[in-house]
Amino acid sequence: MLHAKRRFLLISIVAIFVVVGVFFSANASLFGLGAHVEFVSSWGGKGNKDGQFLYLEDFALDASGNLLATDAVRSDVQIFSSDGTFLSKVNQFDNGLRKFQKPEGVVVDRDGNIYIGDYLTGHIYKFDRNFKYRKTFAGPGKGDGQLIEAEFMSISPEGLIYLAEAGNHRISVFDREGSFQFLFGDSGPSTEILKRPEAAKYAPDGTIYVTDYGNNRIQKFSKYGKLISVFGREGTGPGEFRNPTGITIDKFGDIYISDLGNNRIQVFDKNHKLKYVWGEHGIGEGQFANLHGLIIDDDGYIYVADTGNNRIQKFRIMNYGN
Repeated sequence: MLHAKRRFLLISIVAIFVVVGVFFSANASLFGLGAHVEFVSSWGGKGNKDGQFLYLEDFALDASGNLLATDAVRSDVQIFSSDGTFLSKVNQFDNGLRKFQKPEGVVVDRDGNIYIGDYLTGHIYKFDRNFKYRKTFAGPGKGDGQLIEAEFMSISPEGLIYLAEAGNHRISVFDREGSFQFLFGDSGPSTEILKRPEAAKYAPDGTIYVTDYGNNRIQKFSKYGKLISVFGREGTGPGEFRNPTGITIDKFGDIYISDLGNNRIQVFDKNHKLKYVWGEHGIGEGQFANLHGLIIDDDGYIYVADTGNNRIQKFRIMNYGN
């Protein structure tokens, strides 16, 4: 009887290893770091000194490839070279008469003008390429052209600014001069309405991807705000989300999404098929805490706001475009 029990136990252990092995074999192609993604560098640290962070939010790239990074607690925007060298920062402007309260969204237009969205004030501030203040538009409220809890934004080649409003559960659209154009995402069937959207990002095919933070999914819209498709659901499995935050789309149409609650980045092709995943909770290379924005350049280098670790991590996408 004892031998029979031992044989049963041995068979059970072997079966468990076989099942685990099959699982990892079937999902090996999904694990990105080392296979699809290469760690390049990181920089930051907690604090108010130049090059440090207190609450990283989102990014933009200028024509020179410099990285603009918003920090909601430091209330500033820091500018870095692509290798992480600190270049400058902005927190006060208009001859010291104005300052950021909680900057989050940032975009750069084709002429180099810079737009910063402020989560607390509901304002969007426009600067020239040298950060000379130009104008303020929008403002707090629920009406057309007003904002509550302005989040991450992007700009189309035509010059339309798409901004996610967490407080109004919608996307508001402005032109480069600050004139309100239209809004979307807060009407229609209840299953389609946004819940605290975090980011609205323009894709090369002319569509807009929105991280629907409160609904744990991604919604894709036409540039006019018509819903095209939805993917994702709440969970911890591949293709599932727990509060997606940042999103960026590369020139080939691949979609990179910060999955905050799961401490990982998920990558999908333009047809929304999951390609690979990387990240886990921690402080090491390729590990994350409280993920926020991310952005990819045309050479396949991706910058990630590792907010909980007060740092920017830079990675290279291997076999970029494949």
